[in-house]
Amino acid sequence: SARKRSRGDTQRKEQYHTLLPLSTMLSQRATSRVKNKSAAAVQITAEQILREAQERQEEEWKPPEQKIHDYEELQDYRLRKRKEFEDKIRKNRYHMPFWTQYAKWEQSQSDFVRARSIYERALDVEYKNPLLWLKYAEMEMAAKNVNHARNVWGRAVTLLPRVDQFWLKYSYMEDIMGNYAAARQIFERWMEWQPSEHAWRTYINFEMRHREFDRVRLIYNRFVQCHPNVDTWLKYAKFEAKRGEVSRARDVYTKAMEFLGDEANKERFFIEFAAFEERCREVERARAIYKYALDHVPKHAAHELYKRFISFEKQHGDKSGIEDVIVNKRRFQYEEEVKANPKNYDAWFDYARLEEAGGDVARVRELYERAIANVPPGEQKRFWRRYIFLWINYAIFEELEAKDPERARQVYRACLKIIPHRRFSFSKIWIMFAHFEIRQEDVQAARKVFGHAIGLAPKQKIFEEYISLELKLGNIDKCRALYGRWLELEPSNCDAWCKYADLEASLDEAERVRALYELAIEQPTLDMPELVWKNFIDFEIEEEAYDNARRLYERLLERTQHVKVWCSYANFEDSVGEAERARKVYERAYKALKSADDKEERAILAETWRDFEGSVGDAEHIAAVRKLQPRTVIRQRQLYAEDGTPSGVEEYHDYVFPDEEGKKASLKILEMAHKWKKRKLAEESTQSAVSGGDDA
Repeated sequence: SARKRSRGDTQRKEQYHTLLPLSTMLSQRATSRVKNKSAAAVQITAEQILREAQERQEEEWKPPEQKIHDYEELQDYRLRKRKEFEDKIRKNRYHMPFWTQYAKWEQSQSDFVRARSIYERALDVEYKNPLLWLKYAEMEMAAKNVNHARNVWGRAVTLLPRVDQFWLKYSYMEDIMGNYAAARQIFERWMEWQPSEHAWRTYINFEMRHREFDRVRLIYNRFVQCHPNVDTWLKYAKFEAKRGEVSRARDVYTKAMEFLGDEANKERFFIEFAAFEERCREVERARAIYKYALDHVPKHAAHELYKRFISFEKQHGDKSGIEDVIVNKRRFQYEEEVKANPKNYDAWFDYARLEEAGGDVARVRELYERAIANVPPGEQKRFWRRYIFLWINYAIFEELEAKDPERARQVYRACLKIIPHRRFSFSKIWIMFAHFEIRQEDVQAARKVFGHAIGLAPKQKIFEEYISLELKLGNIDKCRALYGRWLELEPSNCDAWCKYADLEASLDEAERVRALYELAIEQPTLDMPELVWKNFIDFEIEEEAYDNARRLYERLLERTQHVKVWCSYANFEDSVGEAERARKVYERAYKALKSADDKEERAILAETWRDFEGSVGDAEHIAAVRKLQPRTVIRQRQLYAEDGTPSGVEEYHDYVFPDEEGKKASLKILEMAHKWKKRKLAEESTQSAVSGGDDA
């Protein structure tokens, strides 16, 4: 009755809502919402909700227990269950769990004939299912039907010989029954299929349990042939070592190296081999194995090998042996670096120094040949700067360490051939080659080297070294010829002109010196003309030809009005005791710089003049010069960007000279008058325009 009332109330509410308009329904829904959203007084957690839900769940339904009281009920139960299983199989005969469930039920009823029949029917459907064979054989084994189990295992391994589990369980069954000959026969049949390593290890463990060590040795011989890898050979060697067969174990290691070839060059193999020899107290054999391994194992895969070798040498070696190990480790590091980047010339340098310290000439030569084979990729000098030092170090090694001058000469020549002299050259290698020939007491060969260098790459250092050589030999005419060739190639090189003049000056050829300097200052372009002028003037001063020096200063002032020239001229006059001449030079300089409107240079001149008067002048001249000293002020000027727009203001230091302050004041007044006049003219033009508009 309560259910009927609630159902009637629900129907009346639905009819009521269908009669109401939409606005009324929305307003009622809005009013039915919770308005008080504050927290409840009693709080409950999610854990409590889940616990209560779990406690209030109903128990799962379990089928009622059925008790069978007589044989007829049992037969009826069996018939009903068999019908259910048969119906399932009929609906889906390829679903193997139905078959296994059916067979297990028959097995639980101790009806092995029916269970066996079910398994046979299932195998007719799908004989490639390994689980089906396993269930079938395990049933026979559980029922102690040994012959039936053998039959099942025999059929299984015949039809599915690649399923290792069949062979394992078959052999295990024969083993636990004590039928070792049959188990061994099963293993032999299994090995004919060349199974996995696990199968071979199972066979070996079987024979080991029965202490058939000769058979184990024969199995290992077949095992390493079937699976020729480092692990199988190591297991074979460990077997022999555990048996105390040292010579046999060593033969196994040796045969492994011969049989595997390059595949035996594994870090683990050599570590085990060396450890075996170390346990046998064969220290020299172990050391030889380590060294052989370090030469043949790839460097990136030999980190642990190096650690073991170092530890071995610390235990059994001497100081030289330990040093060899450390050198080998460093050699390994350098090999990794140059392998990663063959153009890393710094690594080649360090590697070469390491090998040179070892003293093995053949190894050092091989290393240098490998290094110089890495020619820089582009014909740009910056790429060649480090590379060229490899050749230099190679040549020095051949000359000083290997004591082979002829080979060093070949290195120099090969280096000069590989350099692209049309693009760039290295004067250092030419000079070193020439010095090498001089050390070999072959001056003519050194001259040929310098001459070849001048023909291919005429550089200043080459000329200087060649001239120095001829000068030491006293060939002055040859030196002059070389200077002439140098100036012919580089007429703007002031250093060449000055050195040529210094040579003539050392020979007291004053006229030649003057002629050279005259030729130099008449050149249209010079890289450092001030150097030529300075040396020319210094030469005349040393010769005490002061009038010539003054004429040179006057000629120089015709070309430039630089403050340093004026100061040098005044200092010259002061140095020769002509203070009045020096003062006149300062006066001329001040006027010239004032007319040039160069405030900074004029300030420098005024300061130098003040120092001069302070040392040689009287009070009157000192006071006069002090009146010319400028005053430093800070001004501002507008900065402009590249597009011409103002970008800010910067402060700068300016000099205000006493003789210009009055003029600047009058100029400022005149500027203000001009501005006032412009403003008045603009106002008058504006008024006239306004009056003309009113008349119109």
